Amino acid sequence: MPTTRDYYEILGVPSNASENDIKRAYRRLAMKYHPDRNPGDPEAEAKFKECAESYEVLCDPERRTIYDRYGHSGLRSTPGHDFSSMNAQDIFSMFEEIFGGIGTGGRGRRRGGVPRGYDLETEVEVTLDEVLAGTSRDVEFKRLDICKTCSGEGAKPGTKPQACPTCAGSGQVVQAGFGGMFRMVTTCRQCQGRGTFIAEKCPDCHGSGRVSIKRKLRVKIPPGIHARQAVRVAGEGEPPLAEISPSGRGIRGDLQVVVRVRQHQQFERDGDHLLVAVPIAFTQAALGAQVDIPSLDGPASLSVPPGTQHGALFRLPQRGLPNLRSPKRGDLVVVVQLVVPRKLSDGQKNLLREYAKTEKLDVGAGSPSMWTKIKDAVAGT
Repeated sequence: MPTTRDYYEILGVPSNASENDIKRAYRRLAMKYHPDRNPGDPEAEAKFKECAESYEVLCDPERRTIYDRYGHSGLRSTPGHDFSSMNAQDIFSMFEEIFGGIGTGGRGRRRGGVPRGYDLETEVEVTLDEVLAGTSRDVEFKRLDICKTCSGEGAKPGTKPQACPTCAGSGQVVQAGFGGMFRMVTTCRQCQGRGTFIAEKCPDCHGSGRVSIKRKLRVKIPPGIHARQAVRVAGEGEPPLAEISPSGRGIRGDLQVVVRVRQHQQFERDGDHLLVAVPIAFTQAALGAQVDIPSLDGPASLSVPPGTQHGALFRLPQRGLPNLRSPKRGDLVVVVQLVVPRKLSDGQKNLLREYAKTEKLDVGAGSPSMWTKIKDAVAGT
């Protein structure tokens, strides 16, 4: 039966998620609940189907619009929206179509007939200081690997797989429809396309030819990396699936280490540039001063000219973050914030009253807004 749970909730994405975000979330969950990784687990298979149904709707603009407006009830009246007969094999085909040809690994073969395993994905978090200098992280993850007991064949040691009685060893079955007017060739569900049937299953992998193992790696995070970018560790994904290559011959998938960058308390990132707000006193703004500026690689000094206004911007070249693909560094953009004292002594008040008698206010009519100046400064105009 089709699910009645919220599709966005199932995939763990917000309602305004982009198609790429939805695709990424589906891939991660489909890998997690894939029946090959959870043999004999009906709950995992149900979640696998649920994720596929959510993806089918949310990556179809027309269906997504209907779902956003009317929910599940609106979809029930939409032609073609019937997931009641969906089975794992249907989803395997869909999964291969979505991911098989874009470098994420798949159930099929690459060009030239070389099988390739699935990519895996994990996440790490780094600080802005680590983005500046680069760092390393230990990552732990699980992956399916070739069962050493049966060498990936799935059969109990000393026995051999037998030809599948359903497909006679071909791995495919032919179905006729509409009175024999056409024929449809599909993957054999009995042997999952292997063409063989295992009478006595391996005690360690239960006939799947693959076992789940834990891996721990140290991964280098390069300087200048951005949030949601990934570090690829080649060959640390999974081997080709057993029904494609029981022995695991072919190309392993990769491990994609997706980076999250922790929000800094002082600095705001804009590409390779950093923005920082620095408070100054009225006297410093009016008379000019030398002000200490924080930066990620040590204190800096900024010369504030006399008459500096609240919101004025100053650029310190090469004090931002390194560029990921070049030796250049971004700039540190300083936004000056004028601090008005909350309490004044009687002497200070008298001095300000005397100054006020001679003060003429220039409102600067027609000058650009602070936010316009900030954008222009960051853009380098």
